[in-house]
Amino acid sequence: MLKKKSISASKASLVLFLCQMISALDVPLDLSQPPTITQQSPKDYIVDPRENIVIQCEAKGKPPPSFSWTRNGTHFDIDKDAQVTMKPNSGTLVINIMNGGKAEAYEGVYQCTARNERGAAISNNIVIRPSRSPLWTKEKLEPNQVREGDSLVLHCRPPVGLPPPIIFWMDNAFQRLPQSERVSQGLNGDLYFSNVQPEDTREDYICYARFNHTQTIQQKQPISVKVFSVDSLNDTIAANLSDTDIYGAKPVTERQPVLLTPTGSTSTKVELRGNVLLLECIAAGLPTPVIRWIKEGGELPANRTFFENFKKTLKIIDVSEADSGNYKCIARNILGSAHHVISVTVKAAPYWITAPRNLVLSPGEDGTLICRANGNPKPNISWLANGVPIAIAPEDPSRKVDGDTIIFSHVQERSSAVYQCNASNEYGYLLANAFVNVLAEPPRILTPANKLYQVIADSPALLDCAYFGSPKPEIEWFKGVKGSILRGNEYVFHDNGTLEIPVAQKDSTGTYTCVARNELGKIQNEVQLEVKDPTMIIKQPEYKVIQRYGQVSFECIIKHDSTLLPAVIWLKDNNELPDDERFLVGKDNLTIMNVTDKDDGTYTCIVNTTLDSVSASAVLTVVARPNPPFDLELTGQLERSVELSWIPGDENNSPITNFVIEYEDGLHEPGVWHYQTEVPGTQTTVQLKLSPYVNYSFRVIAVNEIGRSQPSEPSEQYLTKSANPDENPANVQGIGSEPDNLVITWESLKGFQSNGPGLQYKVSWRQKDVDDEWTSVIVANVSKYIVSGTPTFVPYEIKVQALNDLGYAPEPSEVIGHSGEDLPMVAPGNVQVHVINSTLAKVHWDPVPLKSVRGHLQGYKVYYWKVQSLSRRSRRHVEKKILTFRGNKTFGMLPGLEPYSSYKLNVRVVNGKGEGPASPDKVFKTPEGVPSSPSFLKITNPTLDSLTLEWGSPTHPNGVLTSYILKFQPINNTHELGPLVEIRIPANESSLILKNLNYSTRYKFYFNAQTSVGSGSQITEEAVTIMDEAMASRQVDIATQGWFIGLMCAVALLILILLIVCFIRRNKGGKYPVKEKEDAHADPEIQPMKEDDGTFGEYSDAEDHKPLKKGSRTPSDRTVKKEDSDDSLVDYGEGVNGQFNEDGSFIGQYSGKKEKEPAEGNESSEAPSPVNAMNSFV
Repeated sequence: MLKKKSISASKASLVLFLCQMISALDVPLDLSQPPTITQQSPKDYIVDPRENIVIQCEAKGKPPPSFSWTRNGTHFDIDKDAQVTMKPNSGTLVINIMNGGKAEAYEGVYQCTARNERGAAISNNIVIRPSRSPLWTKEKLEPNQVREGDSLVLHCRPPVGLPPPIIFWMDNAFQRLPQSERVSQGLNGDLYFSNVQPEDTREDYICYARFNHTQTIQQKQPISVKVFSVDSLNDTIAANLSDTDIYGAKPVTERQPVLLTPTGSTSTKVELRGNVLLLECIAAGLPTPVIRWIKEGGELPANRTFFENFKKTLKIIDVSEADSGNYKCIARNILGSAHHVISVTVKAAPYWITAPRNLVLSPGEDGTLICRANGNPKPNISWLANGVPIAIAPEDPSRKVDGDTIIFSHVQERSSAVYQCNASNEYGYLLANAFVNVLAEPPRILTPANKLYQVIADSPALLDCAYFGSPKPEIEWFKGVKGSILRGNEYVFHDNGTLEIPVAQKDSTGTYTCVARNELGKIQNEVQLEVKDPTMIIKQPEYKVIQRYGQVSFECIIKHDSTLLPAVIWLKDNNELPDDERFLVGKDNLTIMNVTDKDDGTYTCIVNTTLDSVSASAVLTVVARPNPPFDLELTGQLERSVELSWIPGDENNSPITNFVIEYEDGLHEPGVWHYQTEVPGTQTTVQLKLSPYVNYSFRVIAVNEIGRSQPSEPSEQYLTKSANPDENPANVQGIGSEPDNLVITWESLKGFQSNGPGLQYKVSWRQKDVDDEWTSVIVANVSKYIVSGTPTFVPYEIKVQALNDLGYAPEPSEVIGHSGEDLPMVAPGNVQVHVINSTLAKVHWDPVPLKSVRGHLQGYKVYYWKVQSLSRRSRRHVEKKILTFRGNKTFGMLPGLEPYSSYKLNVRVVNGKGEGPASPDKVFKTPEGVPSSPSFLKITNPTLDSLTLEWGSPTHPNGVLTSYILKFQPINNTHELGPLVEIRIPANESSLILKNLNYSTRYKFYFNAQTSVGSGSQITEEAVTIMDEAMASRQVDIATQGWFIGLMCAVALLILILLIVCFIRRNKGGKYPVKEKEDAHADPEIQPMKEDDGTFGEYSDAEDHKPLKKGSRTPSDRTVKKEDSDDSLVDYGEGVNGQFNEDGSFIGQYSGKKEKEPAEGNESSEAPSPVNAMNSFV
């Protein structure tokens, strides 16, 4: 919500324009001019008789005028009255009342005349009347005795005062008497009762009259009213009549409306134009009538119509002739209606259409004075010259009277005079003075030279050129000192000399020259115009919703002309901000801390400069949980229901969505509140269902989006009468705890369900399907009863009925229970086992007879256990396993069996008491399966061409072992696998010596066991044969030669140089390939020569910070392939367990570890030498 105001806005420019036009007609005071009345007292002047009377009359003119007065149409000689003085240089009279004068002696009609050599001006007729505040006349007031329901009017009849007093009714404690649709004060001051009620009885109905002029209050004698209710009236009649008399006042009867004021069906009302029209209708009736107003044949005027005094008064402000017509008031209640028509006629005292205006003429000019007025009836127009009727005034050949116009032709200096126009009808008059001043004067500009005007861009600019001259000068405007004359649609030239630029822009800034000329001369004046940028709010405050005790901030960011100094003001609801430290005003924001309910409202940011003003507003809504409801009331109390009503508390700006009703049972659970029901937030009454024998209290909780209110105060208590129980206990069950009893249980009724005192239960039972009578017992307020001596597990019909001191609840429904269970008597028969495979079997059995179960059949349990393994013939600790099959199932699956084993099982039936006897043990065997891997594989005693293999039998042979399968193949330096060799070994062997192997060759072994079913999982291992001793000694001899030592020293020096270069490059951020790094770290001293070409092997420095991979190696061509470098001995076994023997051979322990099947053909390769194997760490 953004508002913008500017000094040069359209309304302001119009006001300024009119003011300038008036000032342009003013004659400068240094020139001769007739008198002009500038100030006078009102026509109807009511004065305080205790104070001096001041009758104002001020005028201006050249020469200064003299003053005289008339009183009641004759000359008032103030010099002869010592109490009357005239102020110096003024016509204002002061009548001294405070020093012995009496105001009543100066009542009358006064008129002031201001006169100089050029004419005389007169004031209005001023009627002086002292105000009066008379006392009430003595009167004897009889008490008003009224029957309940009747109407009543208490008359005030205040004394006639001047002006009329303001009437109000109060009691002896000076408290205003409450008024309502039923009791209200009329326009004449009387107090009207549409119908009286017992609470209207009192002895201090006092009417007060306040006289504002004298600041006094007059009091009428107290009026007594006594209202007789029907009951009290009957009692009074009964006390005064004998027993045989028939008596009784009629009960209060409802009555249709009757108008107390105005009386009759029609009336008339005359009001004057511009006044306030007040129409009133007050009606009697029971129930109290409601008043409605209409205008026959039209609508009530919008925006000017108001209803007061509970719609009994129709108020129309600023009435006009169009408001004349018939106005109907309608009083209505449930029995009927009454109406009254008021015929309104709007008359009008005279009002101006064109008031005469001063004329300034030069000798020989022509002119007119126009006096036009309207009224109802049409006013009469009369002219005076210098206060004398024009018909008897000295003749002037230059003037001619034509009704409401005086025409002047070829005026001369002697034609100067003051003319009065009087327009009058029966409702009043208008008097206007207008002078004709004949002057010959050259132009003069009254606007100050170089006056600075500042306006806001895109708003009008009004540049003054107030002038005077006779004849009337012509005005021209120029921009700049030597600019051309201004013309065109972008400028407006006013008759008073003002130049208007309707939409000033920044380029409108500059100097403007006004030139005034007539036949007697010429004059000019310069003014300055500056156009400023408008002030804008670029970030306006926004609508906010905040919870109580929160913090909120409104922004108000502005942009303004750099030469203007803005002032920012914050308002709340168009008033100053509260004087509260919680309100923090920043440079461009307003922050409110710890928000409370009273902070709710509209906040406005106003930015003022000397030229414009802008504002923006935003609404702050403070929300909170609703206030608790109040005034809880119980009505319509019945045995099983009651109506609860309440008044909602303040919703705190968040609509109430629902009400929650809770109750307290003060008889059974005092202090505990229970949920009863809830209703929508628009509902404030609810019909509540009640239970007998409960002492109810209710409370209501309001709920909105913010949360729940505090509970209301509790309602009055309401104790419902006792009654038979409405319901029986729930969840009745019969379950035996022993084979020879029946335990009957139920859920006890809650306190309020008992419906009366003495709550007990009637427990009944009989055996089902047996022609037995019901056995019953009445027990106290408990929830269990035990029947002893029952047969084992037989069905019983059971019912539990509630009763109290007033009787029984309705007949309860029956439930079926059973007496106690006992262990089953019979084991399942015909147990059969079908072995599906080596680990799974299926067991079948015949169900037992239900009678032998002696309880609720829960299912069957299968006990099974492994007796021994058929392959080892060794017994171990028996661990029985149990599988339970629910219900009446006759088969089940036994998973997780061990192959080639002997098992036993038995089956038992289960009921709620426990397990029955076991069936005879059933023996079954599982077939063979594949074995597990051998328990270990060790390779020892490596020689040039042989290796010794040792192994352990499988941990789980799962059958009879038929043989072992050994597969092996060589591995060359590039990790390629050679041809695969397979050997079958008898099952009774545990070691093997492999011969005719290649020396210094790595082999990979795959080993697994077999049964008649198939091969088991394998384990792998690797081992290396040793190298030839002659080759080893040749390598040692070369290493001791001098030339070899020198070569090694040269290589070491080269490595040192490379290290230095690499260090420098690394410090400079350089990078180098891995191959160069490996070259730089080669150490020839510890590398043996290869057999074939005598070159050195390769070594990877630990500075590479790579984890060592045991058994891995680098190709001799010094290149690293990804698939090779990622490979290692781990691919062929668990490398983490690898170890080196003292002779350099690589021995790994792979017991129990599975390995993928060995590759055939091209994957075979040559193995490296033992020395290389020992020295390879990459």
